[in-house]
Amino acid sequence: MAALIASALTIPPAGSSSLSATLSAFPPSSAFGTTADGFASVSALGQNGTTGGTGGAVVTAATTAQFLDYISRPEPLIVQVSGTITLPTGSRDGMHPVASDKTIVGLGSTARLTGGGLHIGLPASDRITSPPADAVHNIIIRNLSFDGATDDLINVQMFSHHIWIDHNDFSDGDDGAVDVKRGSDFVTVSWNRFHDHDKTLLLGHDDDNAAQDRGRLRVTYHHNYFDASDQRNPRVRFAEPVHVYNNYYRDNSYGVASTMDAGVVLEGNYFHSVNNPGRVDFSGDLGRLVERDNVLVECNHPIETRGPVVEPRTYYAYTLHRAAEVPTVVPAGAGVGKI
Repeated sequence: MAALIASALTIPPAGSSSLSATLSAFPPSSAFGTTADGFASVSALGQNGTTGGTGGAVVTAATTAQFLDYISRPEPLIVQVSGTITLPTGSRDGMHPVASDKTIVGLGSTARLTGGGLHIGLPASDRITSPPADAVHNIIIRNLSFDGATDDLINVQMFSHHIWIDHNDFSDGDDGAVDVKRGSDFVTVSWNRFHDHDKTLLLGHDDDNAAQDRGRLRVTYHHNYFDASDQRNPRVRFAEPVHVYNNYYRDNSYGVASTMDAGVVLEGNYFHSVNNPGRVDFSGDLGRLVERDNVLVECNHPIETRGPVVEPRTYYAYTLHRAAEVPTVVPAGAGVGKI
């Protein structure tokens, strides 16, 4: 696949026919979609996009025992969550594994997982440096509130791929809200609200992990509401391209940090009262970041840029809202009870 390159100096105009991304007016609620978009939609690694538990039985979990049973089964399942489920700490520090080919979706606007988090991936091992045949894959998580985890709210690791995390609410975890690391790939994080949380989105966990991460960690972050979530929105190492578009940042210490030669395309976002909206000089080696059509209001620093970066449209088509629309569109559509 020939890679298209985004340059901080040469950007095709918004009306150019060479751009598969186009501006749009406000979408109807049906435009949120029932299928994965962004990197989760890409056919790769033997997986034709992200379909979750499609084709499997539809089951409803109203208790902790039911939920943990269903998410660990080997067959495709659509697991509906009813009400509040408390995840125990146990021997995994509250992290509970999800098996491949699962859709986990909340019913209504009150479905909630509290006290623990979801673990997507094999056990961590530095010895594995390419995707294993049994890597966890094809998981959809939608319309759930996550809070109170003793570790991460969601952790994706060890070459897990084709993960779609959409229309959820994340708050008050002890570590990350949604961390993606150790060679994981083809992930989309969309239309979520992050609030009352410190270290939000980690992409690539360590400066010394190039063997697993370089050439992977392709993630799309779009239409998320970073509602005073303090930092790591996201914090990126090695990944390229990372696509961050049409997100609403409000009252954060920093938005995006690109380090260790990661490549980020940052476009169509709205930053309000963000100390550092985008950084490439952060810690470790410099990253790369191309920015276009972002709006900064009451921010203390400009977006730092360094390029070029592989274009996300090398992999998929997408539609942009105008950045000025983002403060209206995103809070109205992000979070639970919207699909």
